[in-house]
Amino acid sequence: MFVTFLSSLALTAAAQDVAEDAPILQLEAPAAEPVSALVDTAEDYAAYHSVIADLRDAPIGSANDLDSAMDRLTTFYSDERLVRAWIAYTAMIAARHPEYLDDVRELADYYGPQAAMSGLMYDPAYATSFTHSADAQASVVDALDRDTAQIREVSERYRAAAYDLQTGNDGRWARVRARDRQDRLDAITNAGEREIALDADISSLVTSGMAASELFQPTSAEFETESMTPQLSLTVGETRANPDRTRIGRILSVAALEDLSTDPQRSSDVIDALLSDPVVERCLAWVRLDLQQCVAAGHYKYEDSFCIAEHALLDVSRCLGASTGTPN
Repeated sequence: MFVTFLSSLALTAAAQDVAEDAPILQLEAPAAEPVSALVDTAEDYAAYHSVIADLRDAPIGSANDLDSAMDRLTTFYSDERLVRAWIAYTAMIAARHPEYLDDVRELADYYGPQAAMSGLMYDPAYATSFTHSADAQASVVDALDRDTAQIREVSERYRAAAYDLQTGNDGRWARVRARDRQDRLDAITNAGEREIALDADISSLVTSGMAASELFQPTSAEFETESMTPQLSLTVGETRANPDRTRIGRILSVAALEDLSTDPQRSSDVIDALLSDPVVERCLAWVRLDLQQCVAAGHYKYEDSFCIAEHALLDVSRCLGASTGTPN
């Protein structure tokens, strides 16, 4: 019995030694899924429309109010910042149409992914010729119509404010001379150095398929279903400019290439090239030039409200329409 007891103690001690020496298996937490570069770029377009939404109700009662509005808008107008974000965001809308993406995959299965990607890259308008591309095009055009309509709405507010400021308060604003012209011009020139921020709750909606302007509506759930359905009706007597095939095709091509590529580096290089639209870039370059000339020519501070309305808003809505000749 005593021998058995000693043997039991020995086995228990050996087991404890083994347990202490045994390696402990620790599973690493799964790495967070990297954010798509396309989505990251698209967030700047959502951030731009957050500014547009704010300016619908922002105060227009002081020189600082006008300076703030101009600074916030021109942050997006330097280099290719807004153009790239505009294409990336609308490509997210096109990507919400699986039938269109299926058409593209069939092409890739037949000719090979690289051949399909090359075709879409070198002839963006080709993306509009797929069987189910019409629905994707309609959603993109509808979103652009909604977004530019909101920009024009805010433009009208600042245009009206220019006249109200000039005549209101016994004409006090009409006597306020603009003495900071060089500072204003420097602020426009250096606008690209400012940081762009977007709330996390809005960032999560970038791929929802909603028009960017509708991300900031008070009842977003109501608008989500509506925005996913192309709105093709027209008011009697109203004309709708034909969408530019190359412009819309570029957006559809970006959506297709993002879906096709299994090589992240190749996808990044190809998509990066398509996020550049020379026509829109030239248009926004003229916006900056016209805005600077308007500011330089202004003698009174209320005139800045007109410059914001005409150039920082209305002209931009024309640049970002579905057509190169989008009517007002």
